[in-house]
Amino acid sequence: MRCNREEIMKGYQYILFDLDGTLTESGPGIMRCVQYALDRFGIHENDPAKLQRFIGPPLDDSFRTFYGFSEEDARRAREFYRERYWKKGIYENAPYPGIPAMLETLQEEGRSLALATSKPQAMAEEVLRHFDLMKYLDVLVGAGMNGEHQTKPEVVALALAGLGVNEENHNEAAMVGDRSFDIEGAKARKIDSVGVLYGYSEGDELAQAGASYLAETVADLGKILRSSCDDRLPYRNARA
Repeated sequence: MRCNREEIMKGYQYILFDLDGTLTESGPGIMRCVQYALDRFGIHENDPAKLQRFIGPPLDDSFRTFYGFSEEDARRAREFYRERYWKKGIYENAPYPGIPAMLETLQEEGRSLALATSKPQAMAEEVLRHFDLMKYLDVLVGAGMNGEHQTKPEVVALALAGLGVNEENHNEAAMVGDRSFDIEGAKARKIDSVGVLYGYSEGDELAQAGASYLAETVADLGKILRSSCDDRLPYRNARA
């Protein structure tokens, strides 16, 4: 892993964050909304491990992959999910302790921050407004309500463009997330990635995906993002 001269001196200048499982602990609301949607199909799922798989990936993909839904049924399930999410699920959520303070510090240091989520942008904006996190972000990119820009490489590319990251300064950028999709999105755009282990990853998912660095806590994450390349070595993923 190579760092350019500027990056060695000051840490990452351009930082992209996932939302669910990275900035906010959104699991309770998401899982209850998935249960609600499945119930509408006569599927009564009470296994938390099975419900947690829905946190992160696009909903349609998850309904098809985990329950064998057709494309049409997956779209219907997505709409049932949203019925409950807009009313209740979106607020069954909270920022992880330390996240607001970390974002404030990064902003004060002049770093450029973006949200890059597969969650529909309208929903992401409501979450950020509700928890007063919007003020820390320079760019916000999410999926469209009808499934546009759902893949992580698409979302990451749009967020990087919004921050003005190009081939000349991409070594100063990093994607932060809690699922393999976040790591794969970063790899597709040739930027570093930081996998957060306090989120909703399963087993050694983030290490296997090839995250550049692994953060056990929010405090670790702040150190990685603000440190020189050499000072990040304790957090480096041996499989990257």
